[in-house]
Amino acid sequence: MRRPTLHAVAARAGVSKSSVSRVINGEPTVAPAIRETVMAAVAELGYVPNGAARNLVTQRTNTIAIIVSDPPAGLVSDDPMFAMVVRAASRELERAGKQVSLVLAGSDESRLRVEQYLAAGHVDGAILVSMDGADPLPAVLSRTGLPIVSHGRLATPGLMPWVDNDNHGGATQAVQHLLDQGRRRIATISGPLDMTAAQERLAAYRDTLKDTGRRSIIALGDFTRISGADSMRQLLDDDPDLDAVFAANDLMAIGALRTLRQAGRRVPDDVAVIGFDDIEAALYTAPA
Repeated sequence: MRRPTLHAVAARAGVSKSSVSRVINGEPTVAPAIRETVMAAVAELGYVPNGAARNLVTQRTNTIAIIVSDPPAGLVSDDPMFAMVVRAASRELERAGKQVSLVLAGSDESRLRVEQYLAAGHVDGAILVSMDGADPLPAVLSRTGLPIVSHGRLATPGLMPWVDNDNHGGATQAVQHLLDQGRRRIATISGPLDMTAAQERLAAYRDTLKDTGRRSIIALGDFTRISGADSMRQLLDDDPDLDAVFAANDLMAIGALRTLRQAGRRVPDDVAVIGFDDIEAALYTAPA
């Protein structure tokens, strides 16, 4: 069967096509009686608005791109935090009646394609999910003129609006908690220092210990489980008497727990461990 047209709805309702169009587009200037008549005709005929035609008129696609900038090592795609971000953003956008387009960018070629895709008008805006402070994608996307917001504070200020955790405040609470528990030799496993989140969490660790006169004990990780395990091994070799560790994310805390278990250290009796992010996997470690 042929698809019902706007003209057919107007004929059935006994009104003009422009009146039907105003009702379909939700304009408030239509009289309630006309709106009711038009909607009855829409339901009777099974009319479905032509999305492509409407987009041409409104210059809107009702689509938002979620762009995940994945560095070559796969850090973003391997981190469950990013799956949580994409899931939550998609849920809110769908609740607002928007379509979601998931776009991955991890190379110069893919970054160029993403820029061309956005500039061609396929989406109304974008959410950028990126961790790498040296990532060139924010500067590339800022040239498109589209509304774009970054998940995470950018290393280069002013490129686009951003939203982030309170990394400094959260890390301060974590280290203060260890101090309140009476821990005296508190180490940290930092994330990679070209990432703003890692920089802020490390600064909070240093600031909090500095106020107590304690020295910083630092190992550099890269936000992965294996780096957490290796860093914990390094910390134990350098300072066998340490009694607490703040890992800058939960994946590294999980790796640290494995090394401590292998070394015969009880958690939290001998060494207290605290992470950052509250990922689901943290529920299933021993101890949780």
